[in-house]
Amino acid sequence: MNWYTIKDVENIDSPALVVYKDRVEHNIRKVLSMVKDPAQLRPHVKTNKMLEVCKMMRDSGIRKFKAASIAEAEMLGMAGAEDVILAYQPVKPKFLRLLKLIDAYPATKYSCLVDNIDSARMFSGIVSDSIQVFIDLNVGMNRTGIKPAIAYKLFKELENLPGIEFKGFHAYDGHIRDYDLAERIDHCNRDFKEAEELRNKIQSEGYSLPLLVAGGTPTFAIHSSKHNTECCPGTFIFWDKGYHDALPEQDFQYAALMLTRVISLPAEDKICIDLGHKSVASENDLQKRVYFMDHPELKPMGQSEEHLVIEVNKGHSFKIGDVLYALPIHICPTVALYDRAVIIKDGVVCDHWKVIARDRQINY
Repeated sequence: MNWYTIKDVENIDSPALVVYKDRVEHNIRKVLSMVKDPAQLRPHVKTNKMLEVCKMMRDSGIRKFKAASIAEAEMLGMAGAEDVILAYQPVKPKFLRLLKLIDAYPATKYSCLVDNIDSARMFSGIVSDSIQVFIDLNVGMNRTGIKPAIAYKLFKELENLPGIEFKGFHAYDGHIRDYDLAERIDHCNRDFKEAEELRNKIQSEGYSLPLLVAGGTPTFAIHSSKHNTECCPGTFIFWDKGYHDALPEQDFQYAALMLTRVISLPAEDKICIDLGHKSVASENDLQKRVYFMDHPELKPMGQSEEHLVIEVNKGHSFKIGDVLYALPIHICPTVALYDRAVIIKDGVVCDHWKVIARDRQINY
C-alpha cells in the first residue's frame, strides 16, 4: 500500500482536497530545523488557509506569521498568533477592515505594508492611535514595492507622520527560483544588495538595524543567515510537485493531494476524470498542472470546468469509479478552490478542516 492510499476511500466524494496530518507535522519540524531560532520564521499562510494548520505551527513554537488577505489575518487572530503582517498595502476600504481586526484581536500585533507617501498619509489620517508599517521593497519581482535606492526618502517621511510606526522593510523575491542552489544564492545576494545597503545606511545614522522580512520557500534558508531578518516560507507546509522539481535541495514531504475519480470512458484511448479548472490550479500549461502519484505516465489532453480528459493506451484497465491520487504542480491556488479538506492519519479519515480563509471575508 502506498503512503497516500486511503483505506476508507469509498466514503470520500470527489474531487476532494486531501491533507495528510502526519506529513504536515513532519514539514513543520523540518522547517524549524532549517533555522537557528523559531523567531526567524514568519510563515506565509496563503498556502494552507486553515485554522487548524496555523494552530499546529503556533503550537510548535512559531509565533509570527504573514497573511495575504484580511481573512487570512483574521484566521491568524483566531489561531492566537502573536504577530501578523498583512503582506499587502491596503486601500481605504481594506484599511478600515484592518483597523476593525486590530480592535477585535488585541492579543495579536498587526502591521501592514506601505510603498508610497500618499498611502501612508491616508493611514495617518484615519488611525486614532497608531499603525505599524513595513516599507515594501521591490527587489526585482516588479509587482509591488519601492526600489531600495529611493526608499530612504520614504523612511524619513514616515518619521514625521503621526500615528505611523515604522517596523522595518519587507521584500518578496518570488522571481528568484534558480535550480542550482549556488546560483540561487548569488542571485539572491545580488538582488538584495541595495536593500542591505539601505539597512546599513539607516543603522549608520544611529538607528537600530531595521528588521527585514524577506523571501519565500526558495530563498528562506538563504535569508536565515542574515542579521535581523525574518523568513517567510509558505509552500513548505503542503509542498507540491513544482517546488519538488525546482528545489532539489529541499526535502519537504508532499502533504496535500487531490482525490479524483474516473467518470467516463469516452473512447478506447481516453478517460475522463472529475478534476476540472474548478479543482486544480490551471494557470500553468495543461501538462504542468497535475501529476498522478499512482499513474505518472498519464498526460492530460483537455480540461474544462468539471472535466479533465486524459489520453491512455488502448486496452487500458481503467474503470468508471476508479480513484486517482493527483499531486498539484502549484498547491497554493489549488487549496483556495476547496471549502474543506479531508484529513488523513495512518491512512484513515480522521477529520475535516474548513479552508476558512479561502473566503474574502470571515467576520471583518
